[in-house]
Amino acid sequence: MIVITTPTGGIGRQVLDNVLDALGARDDGTALRVVARDPGRLTARARERAEVFQGSHADPEVLGAACEGADQVFWLVPPAPGADSVEGHFRDFTLPLCEVIARQGVARVVAVSSLGRGVAKDAGPISASLAMDDRIAATGVHYRALCPPFLMENLLGQAAALRSTGEFRMACAADRVLRTCATADIAATAARLLVDDSWTGRADVPLVGPDTLTPAGMAETLSEVLGRPVRVRETTPEEYRASALRFGASEAGAQGLADMAAAMDTQGFYGAAEPSTPDTAPTGFRRWCEEVLRPAALA
Repeated sequence: MIVITTPTGGIGRQVLDNVLDALGARDDGTALRVVARDPGRLTARARERAEVFQGSHADPEVLGAACEGADQVFWLVPPAPGADSVEGHFRDFTLPLCEVIARQGVARVVAVSSLGRGVAKDAGPISASLAMDDRIAATGVHYRALCPPFLMENLLGQAAALRSTGEFRMACAADRVLRTCATADIAATAARLLVDDSWTGRADVPLVGPDTLTPAGMAETLSEVLGRPVRVRETTPEEYRASALRFGASEAGAQGLADMAAAMDTQGFYGAAEPSTPDTAPTGFRRWCEEVLRPAALA
């Protein structure tokens, strides 16, 4: 039995689709469950094939019921910029999972984490993700942490600005390599692991796309794909914090994002030293811009 959390989110929705495809192809009767706050957002195919548990996977009762008899769990802590504490938000989600693993004997967990292990310090959500990995792995469950760098989909939130001003903002140096990953590659890798019951132990799974672009280089690619001049504007972590507050983040959430931006820029764990991983992250930035960003930016 496979349990998928965040099945209507940006990554979880793609994981669910990929798992449905894989299970449909092999048709071996594997049971599938999802935990969803709003089941109405699930596709008709998902509602037909999966058993749905309504609620939050931070709720011990909901999670425990969904994981009863489960073998594999896909785990993702959803972003919560309004949380009172970044670390507390991750802890509040992760402790119920650890209790379920100990009590109910889940065999394997596949979770979305981040690059930066052993390097990232005081990095807001990145540090909280890495601490989550340690907490889950300490239960003894077989564990795979999916570790991408900067998500290409982060740029989708700036599609309107690209359309109106030809500008996007980055809270890091415009001339320093920033490794990237498409969420479709995260989902495909997660699904492969979820339908495979042969892997054991703990391991990080890096997902680093093929490009070694700087933000300035991304702007050049965007200019070519969108057919108009595009420029990148560097913002400071403090400007990033102020922007997050304007969009409704809590003080703690905004500071966590600022800490993450500062750590990414100064500690280099999303930088040029990270090798590409074509088996897990084959999607290039240009292809992603053509297939995903351009339709949004030109809408």
